[in-house]
Formats: sequence, C-alpha cells, structure tokens
Amino acid sequence: MEVISHFFRELVNKILTEFGWSSEVIGSLNRWVVLLFIILFALFVDLIIRIGLLRLMRQIVSRTKATWDDHIFDKKVMRHLCNFITPTIIYVLLPIAFSTTDGSNDGWHIILKRGVEIYMVIACVRFVNVLLKVSFEVAEQRPAWQGKPIKGLMQTGQGIVIGIGVILIVSILINKSPALLLTGLGASAAVLMLIFKDSILGLVAGVQLSANNMLKVGDWISLPKRGVDGEVEEVSLTTIKVRAWDKTLQTLPPYLLISEPFDNWQAMRQSGGRRIKRSLNIDMTSIRFADSEFIDKLSKSEISRSLIEHISTQSAEGEMLTNLDLFMRGINDYLLHHPRINPNMTVMVRQLQPSEWGLPIEIYCFSADVNWIPYENLQTEIISYVIAVAPLFNLRMYQAPSSLDIRQRE
Repeated sequence: MEVISHFFRELVNKILTEFGWSSEVIGSLNRWVVLLFIILFALFVDLIIRIGLLRLMRQIVSRTKATWDDHIFDKKVMRHLCNFITPTIIYVLLPIAFSTTDGSNDGWHIILKRGVEIYMVIACVRFVNVLLKVSFEVAEQRPAWQGKPIKGLMQTGQGIVIGIGVILIVSILINKSPALLLTGLGASAAVLMLIFKDSILGLVAGVQLSANNMLKVGDWISLPKRGVDGEVEEVSLTTIKVRAWDKTLQTLPPYLLISEPFDNWQAMRQSGGRRIKRSLNIDMTSIRFADSEFIDKLSKSEISRSLIEHISTQSAEGEMLTNLDLFMRGINDYLLHHPRINPNMTVMVRQLQPSEWGLPIEIYCFSADVNWIPYENLQTEIISYVIAVAPLFNLRMYQAPSSLDIRQRE
C-alpha cells in the first residue's frame, strides 16, 4: 500500500508541476487530488459492473423457468447490491491518499473513513430491506402463504435490520464496539420497551396470528365490543385494517385480536352453509287438538295439503296431536325440501320458553348460499311463508297491540 501511495503521489506531483503549481500548493492539494482520482476510479468500476452485471443477470434469469428469480434478481435489487461497490473501493484505496510517513492517520483520514463506513452500513441496510420485501412478495404468490398476515413479519425483519444498522452507525461515530453499545442498551431496556410497546406487542401478536392461522387478508371478522365488522384488507406490524360493510376503513392494533375474543366468519364461508335462526311468537289461545275434521280441512287447501302430505298426521297411541304439532312438522318438511337450504346441516323447528308474548317457534337451518344478499332474501322468503301459512292451521301470530287494534276495540 505504501508503494502504491508513493507512486500516486509522485504522479500527481509531476502533473501539477507541469501545470506550474508551486510546491507548497502541491503539498496541500496532493492528497485531495489523489482522493479525487480514487473516487473517479471507484465510480468508473461501479458503472462497468452495473452495466455488465445487470445485463448478465437479466440474460440468466430470462432463461430459467422459475419465477422467483425474476423478483430476487430484479433490477432494483441488483442496483442496491451494486451500491456496495463505490464505498468499498474508496474504503480500500483511502489510505493511498492519506497515508503518512510514520504510518499514523490524520484527522481527515479518520473522518472520511468513518463516513465511508457509515455509507456502507446504510447501503447494506437498504439492500437487506429490499431483499426482504422481494422475498415476501415471492412468498405471497405461493398458495400456502396467500392471504396470510406475513406483512407484519416482513416489517419486523426490516425493523430488526434497521435497529442493527443504527447500532453500527452509532458505534462507528463514537468509535466503540457494538457489543459495548448493546450492553449499555440493556440497562435502558425498560425505556425502550415503553417507547416501542406497540411494535413489540404487534410483533408477538403477528407471530401468534400467523402461526395459529387465526387471521388472513380477506377474512370477515367482527368485534362487537369494538364496533368492528368487515373484511380484513391489511395486516401489518402495528395495524390491522378492516373494510367495514358501510365502506369505512377501521383500524385496530394486532394485539387486540389476541387479548380480546373476535369472530372469524371465514370458516362459515368455507363450510357451505350460513345459519338462519329466527323465531315467531304463536298466540297460545289459538292452539287446538287436531281432530279428523281439522285434518280433512287441511287436505282441501292446496298449500296446507302440500305441507302435511309427507308427514305423519297420526298420533301415537294414547296421544293427541295439535294444530301446532302439524304446523311445526309441515314447516320442518318444507325446509328439508327447500332447494336453497343445505340438507347436510341441521334443519329444525322447535319451541322455546313460553312468555307473556306467546309461544316462540324457532326456525333453525342453514342457507346453502353464504353470500349476504341471497342469504337475507332466503330468510325473508321463509319467514313470510311461515306467517302466511299459519292461519291455514288456525294459528295466530302474536304481536303487541297497535294503535289500529285499540281504535277497533273502541
């Protein structure tokens, strides 16, 4: 290195002497002219490598059948990788410009050396972060990772890389070992945990959500306590974005889904059935025994006949059926044969606890179409049908008296 340094200094001296520069001016400018040559040489090598490397990698990637290398060796990634070239060459050749006869380093050499080291750390951090981003983009294209909240993991990795970079830069500025700096940071861990509380909690929650497959992008979730109800649009380190059904955007921290219970309706969507659970109140004074005359009356009506023709209208020995029994059996058979009801899931018509509002009859079944509009239309159709059929069985639906009922009684 000393031989090279002496050669460059002699070369610069000759060039400046030919231009008529004095020896005093040459002595003060010598190192800076050498530094300029070093920088120009580093930029020239960087340009040659960028052009040659990018073209070579583009040709290699275009010949492969895999798609992941198109992202890993993308032009943006390779440019960040090439950012190491210029500072590395300058760092290696810097002693040529600032070497002294006694082997010591002057102030400018130390300042420039630390500046180049800091630039190299920044270039490394940027390259690793871009590489992490591209790697997660490749992972998102795999079926096993599609929709999973891996963005939070990517941001966690990027945060760790940035943290390491900051520690290295500080250690370069104060000329101390990074291990010594980490030891000092350990004493202030409580303060750091307080400052980065949301990020730390988000990291832990993101790992739990991803590892347990509790949540992914596109899931329909609801937190009634928080008023959150909609589809997950994005899961990051500190925020989960949910698009509500009124098209507003709701945000909440990831650790909230770990500390509080929430409903994930995605399993319902995948099951092929959406539950219908509705009840109607029957006026208990309208319940009667179903004698043969009543059954004959039902058989004369086309609608009521279609409801009872597939069910048993005969009572067991010693028992008597009521119009409510026939009504419930007929509605149950109606649901079993309905084309938009899932027959592989529970279909049931049952009685609930009687109250001052009458005897509740609950309809419990599952829609074969889990989409919202068809589901609501099916519920409307079933409830309207049940209300319309009830009078054929001499049953009255109970509801609180309206102002019209009171005026009619007067």
